[in-house]
Amino acid sequence: MTNYALIGAAGYIAPRHLKAMKDTGGTLVAAYDINDSVGIMDSHFPDAAFFTEFEQFDAFVQDRGGIDYIGICSPNYLHKSHMAFTLRAGADAICEKPLVLNPSDLDDLAKLEQETGQKINTILQLRLHPAIVALRDKIKAGPKDKVYDVDLGYFTSRGAWYHASWKGLTHKSGGIASNIGVHFYDMLSFVFGPMKTNIVHHRAADSSAGYLEFEQARVRWVLSINRDHLPPQTPEGQSTYRSITVDGDEIEFSGGFTDLHTASYQNVLDGNGYGLDVVRPSIEVVSHIRDAALEPEKGEQHPMLKGILAA
Repeated sequence: MTNYALIGAAGYIAPRHLKAMKDTGGTLVAAYDINDSVGIMDSHFPDAAFFTEFEQFDAFVQDRGGIDYIGICSPNYLHKSHMAFTLRAGADAICEKPLVLNPSDLDDLAKLEQETGQKINTILQLRLHPAIVALRDKIKAGPKDKVYDVDLGYFTSRGAWYHASWKGLTHKSGGIASNIGVHFYDMLSFVFGPMKTNIVHHRAADSSAGYLEFEQARVRWVLSINRDHLPPQTPEGQSTYRSITVDGDEIEFSGGFTDLHTASYQNVLDGNGYGLDVVRPSIEVVSHIRDAALEPEKGEQHPMLKGILAA
């Protein structure tokens, strides 16, 4: 049986990791979080040890040994240090997105992988979504020289708490392009090939927009966490609007997310996890979006950006 530990057990995404551990036949040995609202653990692993002090968790992991993987669901800015701890503890890491905030962090972790002989895996669940896999297969089967026109719009409302939390602090979350957009940029490179151009049109605490060119796609994109930015076509009563079109055709992938973490864990167990090299392009994209000069006159703007600027 595979033995796991978990860092960030009280977080939003932790239940998906717990379910994945259970569904793939593993057992949770220990978990850590500074918060103690972790009753969800009882539904999966009621006998797991739990700690709110990292020093105690560290000592337990070191003394016990025999832990194969540590799942990492901590805040973004802590991912690097928690992965380093994991590798030095003799376990492989399964870390949430964004894996790190800066490309240079990947170089440091690659050296640590070599030193310890352990491996880092990241969660890139959109690569496993049936609709995205079907789109990639369609593109691969089509003309190699065809460049598709893609529009990506993702609006997911967040309350005032967001800006008061670590998620609202760019130096901790990386900004919304990192926090809510990084898996979309990875998905785009997965489907359309390497990125060639990265232009930023708009960047604010609650929204961002720009233009990307990949080997086979021209992409206009916009992200927002502001409820006032929801487009008029958002269904009544919903606080999220997500749309991806390829040459005007909508790609529907709102559903099908329930078991993607389980599939991600199974990939890791099968030796097919996504490592540092795979994640590097998307980290480079979000790092550039965070720091680049705005160039609203270059590339094509997403049509929904006008509504954001007018709000």
